Amino acid sequence: MTRRTLSADEARAWARVAATVTPIGPRAADLEEFFAALESGVPEIDPPPATAKAKPAPPKTPAPPAERSGEKKVRRGKLAITGRFDLHGHTQASASRALPDFLERQQADGARCVLVITGKGKEGQGILRRNFLLWLESPPARRLVSGYAESHPKHGGAGAFYVFLRKSA
Repeated sequence: MTRRTLSADEARAWARVAATVTPIGPRAADLEEFFAALESGVPEIDPPPATAKAKPAPPKTPAPPAERSGEKKVRRGKLAITGRFDLHGHTQASASRALPDFLERQQADGARCVLVITGKGKEGQGILRRNFLLWLESPPARRLVSGYAESHPKHGGAGAFYVFLRKSA
């Protein structure tokens, strides 16, 4: 069963969100129609105070680079894979807790390259694979990871990654 209307609370929440968005396409007519419908049944929302300034976003530092040379060393047997972590069977929450712990332990043990098996997911867009790549862009990962590369087919191909760890300090 589908609903065709928003409750008053939902409409107010949506109006707050919509007021902060700048449309990127030719959908102005759709928005005008939506706001006209909102105005007919929902009280107006006060705009945010003009004195409030948004904090500038911190400069984004690049994600650990994909390491082509490291991948070649692993394939040629010159760099050993010293640990494996398989995300199969993990939920998003358990994987986000277990992966950093695993990498910290491996780094403390002196590992330089580990294999993280994410799985491919549907059409190569699995949620754990996507979250893994997003996690590699986070500040905690930059502290541990010097780079990464998609693994060779014998190690899992697109469903696994070589993760190159920094030397522990």
